[in-house]
Amino acid sequence: MPYCVGLTGGIGSGKSVASDLFRSLGAAVVDTDEISRELTAPGGAAIAPIRERFGTQFIAADRGLDRARMRNLAFGDADAKRKLEGILHPLIREQAQAAIGAARQPYVIVVVPLLFETGACADLVQRSLVVDCEERVQVRRASERSGLTADEVRRIMAAQMPRAERLKRADDVLHNDGSIEALRRRVARLHAHYLDLARGA
Repeated sequence: MPYCVGLTGGIGSGKSVASDLFRSLGAAVVDTDEISRELTAPGGAAIAPIRERFGTQFIAADRGLDRARMRNLAFGDADAKRKLEGILHPLIREQAQAAIGAARQPYVIVVVPLLFETGACADLVQRSLVVDCEERVQVRRASERSGLTADEVRRIMAAQMPRAERLKRADDVLHNDGSIEALRRRVARLHAHYLDLARGA
């Protein structure tokens, strides 16, 4: 298996931008959010067990997951969140593992938004990288990108690991408060570091 770096961070921190920059430099990227979206799209492998567990009201007219309804349920009901994760996480892990095994690049960035919260896929990575920015920047970015209100974004942030704890657990931190050019330079430095680590693995 190739050398793997688990990339994580709070909502709106810039995980997708960072992973795209790593990909442009030659890293493989396995994004568990993308896998999750495929699993919950019309015809996805998670749709039948979600319908069975939660009912047809959580399946949209296109036969995919009704994401807004499920998000509201999961963030307000810890038991429902655990049940949803119990369906999704094994399927995500299976596909992530297959994608990692198929990678031919020098190393793999594995994007796992809840890497520390759930421990999902934690044993597949050798190192953790947190994309970090000020919380007010998170709120602004997430609101602009998703159409969620600032209060909804803060609610999601409150359900995630506190920023200070996430930073404490990180092997590496990628600061993303500034320009895309500054982020690009930081990613390039980390890319060189990860190439060295992969060679020595």
